[in-house]
Amino acid sequence: MTNGTYIFISPSEYNALMNWLFPQEKRVIPHKRWFSISLRTLHLVGIAGLAGAYLYDQPYSSWWLYLLLTVISGFIMAGMEIYSDGIWLIQMRGTAIGIKLLLLSTMIWWFEQPAAWVYFLVIIISGIVSHAPGRLRYYSIWHRRIITEPLQLGPEEIKDCGG
Repeated sequence: MTNGTYIFISPSEYNALMNWLFPQEKRVIPHKRWFSISLRTLHLVGIAGLAGAYLYDQPYSSWWLYLLLTVISGFIMAGMEIYSDGIWLIQMRGTAIGIKLLLLSTMIWWFEQPAAWVYFLVIIISGIVSHAPGRLRYYSIWHRRIITEPLQLGPEEIKDCGG
């Protein structure tokens, strides 16, 4: 329901949304491992192609397809994780994606052209988080602890996913 510019949802609608985002059991995506491997490979090809923009000041026409490949593969990978279980968003592995997107978006308002240090910082964050032990990857900065189990929601209880 809308009221001017504000959107109001009832507690039951909110619970339904939270239960979809944070299911009690992870949703299964058939062949997810192979989809993930393929998407990660495409993502890496895109990132390699973007080096032309960030490191060699190449014209937009030479790297925009790599940008498109990187963005599309990244969104699909994130979408698969969120669909499986939104808990990924509050774990370090999902939070790091948000931080990387924030860093990359600085190009829009701070720099006239892509900055190499931002590119390298994003790659460093990616390498550390994706290869870190589970105690870091599954850590939630919002909850200040490792989160691996589904967030529990009792009947008529509104889920507080913020800590």
